[in-house]
Amino acid sequence: MTFQEKLNILIDDMAKPPDSLGLLEKQARQVFTAWGCFDKKFNPKHIIFGADNGIVRAGVVSQIADITYMQCRHMEEGTSAVTCFCQVNAVPWEVVDVGIDSADAVGIDRKIARGTKNFMIEPAMTETELKKAFSIGQERVMAAKAAGYNFLSFGEMGIGNTTTSAAVLTAIAPRHSTFLTGYGSAKGNFKLLLHKRRIIRDALHRYAPYIHSAADALRYVGGFDLAALCGAMMACAEAHIPFYIDGFITAVALACAIQLQPPVQSYALPSHLSREPGMCAALHLCGIDEYDVPIHADMCLGEGTGAVLGVVLLRSMLYAVWHMSTLSGITREAEHHQKYGTVQDTPIVVNQSEMNGLINPERTTMDETLRKQAVTIFENMGLTEEEAVTLFYKRTIAAGRMPFGPAEPKKEHPKKKRMNERMAEWDAF
Repeated sequence: MTFQEKLNILIDDMAKPPDSLGLLEKQARQVFTAWGCFDKKFNPKHIIFGADNGIVRAGVVSQIADITYMQCRHMEEGTSAVTCFCQVNAVPWEVVDVGIDSADAVGIDRKIARGTKNFMIEPAMTETELKKAFSIGQERVMAAKAAGYNFLSFGEMGIGNTTTSAAVLTAIAPRHSTFLTGYGSAKGNFKLLLHKRRIIRDALHRYAPYIHSAADALRYVGGFDLAALCGAMMACAEAHIPFYIDGFITAVALACAIQLQPPVQSYALPSHLSREPGMCAALHLCGIDEYDVPIHADMCLGEGTGAVLGVVLLRSMLYAVWHMSTLSGITREAEHHQKYGTVQDTPIVVNQSEMNGLINPERTTMDETLRKQAVTIFENMGLTEEEAVTLFYKRTIAAGRMPFGPAEPKKEHPKKKRMNERMAEWDAF
């Protein structure tokens, strides 16, 4: 039986109508496939890359650039939106400074420079800086893997990064269109929107002879946070770590990562649908339909807020995979109830290797004739041999004794009248 066949049995045998958990089932399948095993441990971590963008000096934002530094400080302290989400849901996080315009670093110091350059005047970064941003993203993923995390979510912080993301997306899209540029944090400021579109149009016209790939787009009109995200996503594919993207900016980073390294697509999960106009276009470049996105909440905050909420949904789904009743189990219980008029105890799934470790072979040698007699009794009770052994473990442990422990002194107990035939047959055995 192949891994995919086993995975289909695991998901399809959950006690529910087929596909009734919709996108949660789809994403659970993708996570198990990315891992390549049925890992019951779900250890997520949220990584935020922070950087400033030189294009703000061209007047494309309404806020002051210092907000990047201050907000990253709040993230580090746990008082931003995304870190509040992380804390209440027990999701660890880290802030990585890849280019905040400050003398001191915020969080993990990986500062490449104090922000990128103004791409209206010169390329946003050098080839060396681009490679350094890629390597920082890769390093943080490998550090997370070494620490035991098997799932990541990504966020970012940087005033002006909606403009850099729109510029990169327009550069790598099949047709360059300024409609991919949205308001960003300046909702309703139509004058500023038109200015941003002119800035992007003029810059892409100037750099058109030099942009031939997603890496070129990141270098000429991108940002350090975008490049680090792209590098991190490519590293996830190499490390077999599935991850959530957040909104528009991380979707653009994913589109770049997939163009540079197509296998990344198999490890990326969408979390929420940003209201930025370029979001759907970025998702389509990643091979993701907007109807494959589980959260539609009209969000556009960034930081990875939607990604962390996605982690909460996924954690709930994976818990259900391992703890939910099964269709086959319910069917057996129903058949037993129909035949005997009693409710069958829900069988406990016992890991075979753990069971083998508990049982001492020298003390459990059973004559084959006796075994056949036992199997006959089990069948009369409507149980398979495995279910009977599981039931034995359940009742022994419930009574406060470990299986095959030291013999206890016999105690006189008044005999109680049995409630049903099945209990009597079990005691007789």
